Amino acid sequence: MKTVNIEGVLRTEFGKKATSVIRSQENVPGVIYGGSGEINFHASAKAFKPLVYTADFQIAEVSVNGKSYRCILKEMQFDKVSDQLIHVDLLELVPGKKLIANLPLKFVGTSAGQKEGGKLITKMKSLKVKVAPEHLVEAIEVDLTPLQLNGNIRVQDIPTPNMEVMNSPRIPVASVVMTRQLRQAEAESAKDAKKK
Repeated sequence: MKTVNIEGVLRTEFGKKATSVIRSQENVPGVIYGGSGEINFHASAKAFKPLVYTADFQIAEVSVNGKSYRCILKEMQFDKVSDQLIHVDLLELVPGKKLIANLPLKFVGTSAGQKEGGKLITKMKSLKVKVAPEHLVEAIEVDLTPLQLNGNIRVQDIPTPNMEVMNSPRIPVASVVMTRQLRQAEAESAKDAKKK
């Protein structure tokens, strides 16, 4: 799994003034929680970029005061005006301690319905799962191959070993619909069949 390394500095001062000083130096304050205690730190805004501005699910390896923390990004706040990152919440990965994460879906294969001329529509980009850190994956694979024309793949159809899926099992994840050309072709062949 991809890992982003972030060099953090432990925060000793708090409050609006201290926070605005951190931000004025192009740093972003953050907090790591979920482990033995909360760690308040700040790191350069540039260091967070590969973690924040991506659709990939990644691990953040944050070093603060000589200690290293394996985390996942839980929440981020942006300035309403400048749209700059102003705060980051990270969840520490504790072996054996389950956490909730949104894992991206990776669609693989060409569906049977597409081969017949249907159009693939994906309805979900990620699944919300409860999982132990050792079972975290970069993406959950969804095999489209068996998907028929006018068919759906639902949340319950996706294999998620060692994970508890928090989404409703009946929600469609992907479907193959008939294209207008295919409908017209079917209508034409039905007309021709009637004429005979």
